Amino acid sequence: MKTEEHIQYWLDSAAHDWDTAVNLYAAGKYDWCLFIGHLVLEKTLKAIFVRDNDNQLPPKTHNLVKLSEATHLVLTDEQRLLLDEINDFNLEVRYPQFKNEFYKKCTQQFAEHYFKQIEGMALWLKSRITLQQ
Repeated sequence: MKTEEHIQYWLDSAAHDWDTAVNLYAAGKYDWCLFIGHLVLEKTLKAIFVRDNDNQLPPKTHNLVKLSEATHLVLTDEQRLLLDEINDFNLEVRYPQFKNEFYKKCTQQFAEHYFKQIEGMALWLKSRITLQQ
């Protein structure tokens, strides 16, 4: 697969997941909405990884901070902290020992705050792809 096709694969998958996250948010499924939001950022970072690493396959990790460190992105401390916080959504929905606690934490107010943050980060990451291609 050519680099552009490989990047587009990850971006298309992230766009599909974003639509799912929006629908989950509208349905009040806030825990799953944030989990899918994590996937949107993960897949967008994997597109950037492909661009920055000569079309290599991205690492098989869900850790957003580690993925960002494997690219040429320059993140602010605030962006890095946000990615670290969003990493928790992946773990807390997947594993039973965290799931119930996370579900209780996912009020509409909590989800709205992070959902907006995820959307802003996803748009910023996509803009980095456009600027550097």
